[in-house]
Amino acid sequence: MISATKRGIAFLSTYPPRACGIATYTTDLMKAISSKFEESFRLIPIPIVDDHTSQYDCPLGKLDIADPLSFDSILTNILFDQGIKLICIEHEFGLFLGQEAEFISFLSNLNKAQIAIVVTFHTVLPAPDRTLLDHVYRIAYHCSQIIVMTQGSANILTDIYKILPNKITVIEHGTHLAPAVDKNAILEKYSLLGNKILSTFGLLGPSKSIETTLYALPAIIAQHPNVKFLILGMTHPNLLRSNGEAYRNQLEAIVNQYDISDHVRFVNEFLSTEELLAYLSITDVYLFTSKDPLQAVSGTFSYALSSGCPIVSTPIPHVKEVLKEDMGTIIDFEDSDQLAAAVNQILNDELKISRIYHVNLQKMVKTSWQNVAIAHVCLFELLIDQNRDMIYSIPPVNLDHIFRMSEKRGFVQFADISSPDLASGYALDDNARALIVMLHHYKLYESYEDIALIQKYLDFIGYCMQGDGTFLNYVDGHGNFTVQNGQENLEDANGRAVWALGEVIGLADLLPERIVKLALELIERASRHAMVYYSTRSMAFTIKGLSFMKSKNYKAIIEVLADRLAAMFEQESTAEWQWFESYLTYGNSVIPEAMLIAYEATGNSTYKDIAYQSFDFLLNKIIVDNEIHVVSNKGWAQRGQPISEPRGGEQPIDVAYTIIALDRFYKFTKDEQYKKTIRIAFEWFLGRNHLRQIVYNPVTGGCFDGLEEHEVNINQGAESTISYLMARLKMEDYKGERAN
Repeated sequence: MISATKRGIAFLSTYPPRACGIATYTTDLMKAISSKFEESFRLIPIPIVDDHTSQYDCPLGKLDIADPLSFDSILTNILFDQGIKLICIEHEFGLFLGQEAEFISFLSNLNKAQIAIVVTFHTVLPAPDRTLLDHVYRIAYHCSQIIVMTQGSANILTDIYKILPNKITVIEHGTHLAPAVDKNAILEKYSLLGNKILSTFGLLGPSKSIETTLYALPAIIAQHPNVKFLILGMTHPNLLRSNGEAYRNQLEAIVNQYDISDHVRFVNEFLSTEELLAYLSITDVYLFTSKDPLQAVSGTFSYALSSGCPIVSTPIPHVKEVLKEDMGTIIDFEDSDQLAAAVNQILNDELKISRIYHVNLQKMVKTSWQNVAIAHVCLFELLIDQNRDMIYSIPPVNLDHIFRMSEKRGFVQFADISSPDLASGYALDDNARALIVMLHHYKLYESYEDIALIQKYLDFIGYCMQGDGTFLNYVDGHGNFTVQNGQENLEDANGRAVWALGEVIGLADLLPERIVKLALELIERASRHAMVYYSTRSMAFTIKGLSFMKSKNYKAIIEVLADRLAAMFEQESTAEWQWFESYLTYGNSVIPEAMLIAYEATGNSTYKDIAYQSFDFLLNKIIVDNEIHVVSNKGWAQRGQPISEPRGGEQPIDVAYTIIALDRFYKFTKDEQYKKTIRIAFEWFLGRNHLRQIVYNPVTGGCFDGLEEHEVNINQGAESTISYLMARLKMEDYKGERAN
């Protein structure tokens, strides 16, 4: 059972306004955990400070490194708060300088009090002296688990520090999902239109070796006169206190010496995340030129990769582990000639830039802060209560991608990442689904903007109707019906159109008369052909649509179609296989749902019995270990053959249809098991799946196109995005309830 009590998790780290990478990392991590699991955890910051004047106001106090008694004070406060079950410590050796013994004693006392301890090593040095070796070993001895961000760091801990592998977890540095942006608008905002953009960011200091790029710029400018190098970031505060702006002045002197001031821009600010991502979105090549060969990990490098930037980088361990040939280029430390050659090679090939952009986004989506939060929480739960399930927070409704994909003619079929792929054209299937989902949204919120979209999608359905009352499915970007219509079976598309038209009639009291009138005309013409289709899903969609119509003629059609489905069930089902066909394919849940609807429309109890039998059979196949694993499109389930372990090919539409069916069965039966399963199924989108990764993208409002064996398909097309929104709107009735 999931406890209604939030677990207390303390985070010992630096925090803003302190300008340092660990402060930013911890803030992003805590925000991500809070956003993903707000019902499960109470997150408590314990700031590490180095003076007595800091303005932090935190319930457990602050750890003042200048105060020898500060560790004891923090320990007392942690133990007094009996709800705290775990402390997560973001560790950098410089943070505890001079207090190493007190830190180890602090860990020992927490351990004795049975507080779980997770230590994240942001630095792992490969050649420790005896003192450092002993210090790290004692940290490992007292903590419950160590997190590192690369496999290389994990190997160093096991091989050199002799720490047991089962005490180490690798969780990559978190990154921000790339927002859907207008690149030209951002270039114009920053007065950079017409430029090729090189950039680097982070707190400035000699270890960044920015001069490596400055020395290379003349050779780059010779081939690309429109290049602009952006140096994003303020000088490191510690360096600023000790040396002032000496390093920045040195860089400016090089700029003047080489007469390249028109090609270099210093942005001397600690950028917000939004500003940073905007700059990265316009970057053609990102330059990471650290000259510290022992730098274990770089957040700036990770952020640039996750924004899709091609990278030219020096070979720190993190880079050597992550950066493959299809993602960028590795150069030697402080080698300006290599840097210039690598940059020119990338800038000379627009197609290469595009390829790298797609590769980097695909490979790095697993490191999004949402996924990193899931990885941390999975570890936390293993340490504090293995029998407790995480409660995923339900995201707010976001229509951004719906509007982005809705062009003048209708809903675009596919997307290139988060941008509409206009060349893919349009499909009746998608516009019918889009009409249904916007009707449901309008029913909940009565937003004026919805009406225009409802009219657009309805008009598209009308456009696809032929003179005989049937529908074509595929329309190109110019409005022409494509040859694909003659090559594929269009029964399911016709059924979906009837379902969508019926949903319009169901909201007749709320919608403008012109919309209802058009829907009535279309469904009347379409219903004349409703009985010529024998596809199980087409019949199910048609039953759903005609159930909104009250005349006896439509009821008669429902009976005919339901009888066909019932006959198929009787023909194909056995004691072990309670289904309408000898296989399970896609969109399965809509069929038992339609049989329940047929019972509600006709009162024929046979339909109800078949609905229960078939739906419970399906749920037993796809709900595994408290997770949903819908039938894979990589291999349909066959009667008489065991369903193999799910390994990709799971589609959002199957999860959405299951949620829609569960909602109807729960509201009809009031069976709490159906309600519990609704939450389980919806959390598939949020990370309760075999990859432990999000399928819904909360930044763009889109939904990734599918869950594969080792990755998600990051394109956010029509079917997936609409399917997610269908499921999300159903959750409005359940979002205030905890799962049990």
